[in-house]
Order: sequence, then C-alpha cells, then structure tokens
Amino acid sequence: MADLEIRNLHVRTEDREILHGVDLTVSRGEVHALMGPNGSGKSTLANTILGHPSYEITEGTITFRGTDLTEADPEDRAQAGLFLAFQYPVAIPGVSVANFLRMALNTRREEPIGVKEFGGQLRHAVDLLKVDRQFTSRHLNDGFSGGEKKRCEILQMAMLRPEVAVLDETDSGLDTHARRTVAEGVNALHTETGMGALIITHYQRILHYIEPGFVHILLDGRIVREGGPELVDQLEREGYDWLREEAEVAAADG
Repeated sequence: MADLEIRNLHVRTEDREILHGVDLTVSRGEVHALMGPNGSGKSTLANTILGHPSYEITEGTITFRGTDLTEADPEDRAQAGLFLAFQYPVAIPGVSVANFLRMALNTRREEPIGVKEFGGQLRHAVDLLKVDRQFTSRHLNDGFSGGEKKRCEILQMAMLRPEVAVLDETDSGLDTHARRTVAEGVNALHTETGMGALIITHYQRILHYIEPGFVHILLDGRIVREGGPELVDQLEREGYDWLREEAEVAAADG
C-alpha cells in the first residue's frame, strides 16, 4: 500500500470542474514529478491534497497511510505527515524563522520541545542544508528573496520531517543558483530521512538536479502519460504539443 493514495479525484472550484478523475500514489523513499503546462490543474491538485477550502472534492478519495483524509482539515493532514511547500510563501513580520519552527514542531508534540533539544535539531538542519544560522533569526519571509523563501520552506521540511512533501512550483522565479540550492536541500532530506516527494513543476529545470523515479503528465485535469525520467527528456525536446495532439485524437476516436 502506498503512503499517499489519490483515487478518481474530481475537484471543482466555484462553477468549474478542474480535475477529472486523477489517480496518483506516492510513498516514502520515492521521488515523483508531476508536470504539465500552465492551467492543467497542477496547483489545484497540490492545494486539494492539503485541504484548501476553496477546492471542492466532488468524487474520489485522498488516503494517507491508511487513513481517509478526503474531508480532513489541513492541520490534520499536516499532523499525519504531509507537507506542502507553497508557490508563494506568506510573510509573517515580527515572527522569527526560529520561533516559527519551534511553534510548528510543538503542534506535533504532546509536550513543548525543550530549548536544548530544539537548538540541537535546528543546528543539525542548518548544517544539513548549508544555511547560515543567522538566517533563522530573521522574520519569516519578510523581505526575503524568492530563493530565500524557498530555502526557508526546505528548512521547515528538515525540522518537521514529513513522510511525504508536496512541492508546488518550488522552482518558480528562481535563478540557477537558488534552484540548485533548493534541489540540494530536497535531495539531502530524501537521502537522510527517506522523505517521499511530489515535485509539481511546469519546467524541466529543477529536474536536472532532482531525478524523479516516476513522472506523471497532467493535461486539462487528467493524467495522460506516466513513465520514468525519460519523459522529462522528451518534454524538454518536444514540449507538450504532442500530448495535446494525442489527447485530441483519442477524444475523437472515443
């Protein structure tokens, strides 16, 4: 049984259905890439997995480690071991990165974490990700560059150690150096903790640094092709037009 199981997922927002029967599984130790052009439903899927209230599931299920989370609140999904790295992280002036991380850890514990234990975990995380310790004293995402915001989210993952992380367009707007830094952080966590990852992206660039074992192509709210890393290379050469043509032919034949 997979850790994260999405079965026949149909999702709508307001008066429009966006996802039309998505099936997808992700387990610890696996790296998956979900790719597709803009408007294909990638971010809708990411937000639905984590329980965003603006997205209504009209059919299908989301199960995590044997527990049905289809109707669960976002905090319950996070408690279960899911993590979403947002495309546009929110700034919280007045709250330091370190204090935010400590509060986040305490939501998953019966007793608040002690100062010494927290300090040890934080030192390990910043060393693992090669982050300047002074970074953790800054206010959360306040005045951060795009690369710093994404690095902060990777640091949150390192502290929370989710079973499966969903990274929604985490490479969006990053330069080559920042993209490589984020990718190295994900690779380090995957290697050390066995974290599963679903990397949602429009471009192939971040997948030059994080090699997925499984690739899924989402087009117009449906997964139309699945395979291995070779799909990434094919998309880089040919784009998405060939998939659209295949889908149109299949629809006409149907």
